[in-house]
Amino acid sequence: MSAATPRFIEIFDTTLRDGGQTEGISYSVDDKLRIARKLDELGVAFIEGGWPGSNPKDALFFEQARKETWNHAKIVAFGATRRAKLKPEDDPSVRALVDAGTDVCAIFGKSSVLQVEEVLRTTLDENLRMIGETVAYLRSKGKRVIYDAEHFFDGFDQNPTYALQCLGEAHQGGAETLVLCDTNGGHLPWEVAATVQAVQKHFGPAVRVGIHLHDDSGCGVANSVAAIHAGAVHVQGTINGYGERCGNANLCVVIPNIELKLKLRALPEGHLVRLHEVARFVAEVANFAPNDQMAYVGESAFAHKAGVHVSAMQRHPDAYQHIDPKRVGNEMRVVVSELSGRANIVEKAAQLGLTNLDQQLGARVVEVIKAKEHEGFSFEAAEASVALLVRRLSPDHRPLFTLHDYRGMVNRHGDRQVAEATIKLTVQGHEVHTAAEGNGPVNAFDTALRKALQPTFPQVAQIQLADYKVRILNGNSGTGAITRVLIDWHDGSERRWSTVGAGTNILDATWLALADGYEYALTAAQPAEAKESKA
Repeated sequence: MSAATPRFIEIFDTTLRDGGQTEGISYSVDDKLRIARKLDELGVAFIEGGWPGSNPKDALFFEQARKETWNHAKIVAFGATRRAKLKPEDDPSVRALVDAGTDVCAIFGKSSVLQVEEVLRTTLDENLRMIGETVAYLRSKGKRVIYDAEHFFDGFDQNPTYALQCLGEAHQGGAETLVLCDTNGGHLPWEVAATVQAVQKHFGPAVRVGIHLHDDSGCGVANSVAAIHAGAVHVQGTINGYGERCGNANLCVVIPNIELKLKLRALPEGHLVRLHEVARFVAEVANFAPNDQMAYVGESAFAHKAGVHVSAMQRHPDAYQHIDPKRVGNEMRVVVSELSGRANIVEKAAQLGLTNLDQQLGARVVEVIKAKEHEGFSFEAAEASVALLVRRLSPDHRPLFTLHDYRGMVNRHGDRQVAEATIKLTVQGHEVHTAAEGNGPVNAFDTALRKALQPTFPQVAQIQLADYKVRILNGNSGTGAITRVLIDWHDGSERRWSTVGAGTNILDATWLALADGYEYALTAAQPAEAKESKA
């Protein structure tokens, strides 16, 4: 291999198998197929689909997967070595691996004397035979075999001679890669690196070494990087670090570290940019909120809040970023808060398409934001409210609608609860008075506001509330506490925006966030009407 060609690291994704053991995750067969397709688009080398011998859902996944075309990845069936005192062909779980119809199988076996004697309750010699015979049997059926040496690092610490014998049996049986597993996740990077080097020294360069690391000590990613730096050529992990207990090594961090820091290859050329999209897609299918603070792909990974940071980055984009976020499909964000300086506001306004922000207006926006955050507002996650705040402070701003008054009532009639809202608005010069019922005051307010706006702005019908969050800021004030309302919106497309309101009256806070949500969407969608209203 020439010096110009980087070493290629195989990515073995186990999001569908190990990741499915996360507390709170239960993939359907369709979920697993959708994630597998996305992983194939990303370009990973292997996708471990599950354990066909353990449950009907995984068996059905492999049946469906055989009908698909996979452009980059090999689908992998996972299982165990044969049980003690059984021949491989007589073990139902080993037969299920063959019947799964995949080209590649991954099997695990014990590497620790403690595990063999106390968990398997068999002899050390029988465990060696279980490993070697199972690998050889699968190879005789035309399968490529990846051997996962379970509890390898613990076993190597206790009895390195026996742990290496276990690997030797898998190698002699025909396993193409020997994967060292830190199953309990308790080792540290220098320990992992030293063990990888010891295995390579024992077997020589012809044997391919891989790693499978858990995050129980918080070192899953660091241990993976250390192992690769020490010579491992195959790394296993999951998207977003999903997995049992504390999770597996997070491939969303491991992969960019391989490509951008170690200068090796892990994905096909040009595919790293898809990583952010894949991370959010998998979180959505798993029904988990994305981790905004995750390195590389989190929404906050390249978010800048301190004014001095943003000012410096306007001079040089690398001032407070270790990579260009576009390389992993992410983007730089400027966060607006009471810590903001004028640089934050100018940069944020530019991102929102507001390019006419002069120094005086920028200073005024900073002043208003700081005053409002003192009142309980928070603009970090409410960029639509920031855009409206800037527009409203512009001398030529004309609002699309103006609230005159509202009334909210909640009544109970027997077992039936009824909420009613009445509002009076001026909409483009015309006074509108509407009322509506709802299943609560927020729903009633929203319905009344829609009724008032829709005759003038028909596109209101497409605008939907995606989420409504309430936070009490000073709980020691009891029912008199300041309440912050954050509303997330969408219009049926990929367009998303968020607005905020705050006050001691939850209905006032709700009104502010609702009004911002509609005005932001309508201002962006109706430039012609906005200009006409100014005239």
